[in-house]
Amino acid sequence: MLNWALTFLVVAIIAAIFGFSGIAGAAAGIAKIIFFIFVVLLVISLIANAIRGKSPKI
Repeated sequence: MLNWALTFLVVAIIAAIFGFSGIAGAAAGIAKIIFFIFVVLLVISLIANAIRGKSPKI
């Protein structure tokens, strides 16, 4: 999921460089949403593993 957020971020940067402001704004918005979903799922996973007594895998 983090890969998708980074992909949309790169698309937004490239679109902004070429002056496509509408596409850049949309891609940046999608990247933000996907990134925050990733962070929420990460926190939920860490909390669930802490409750179960497992240490996080690195």
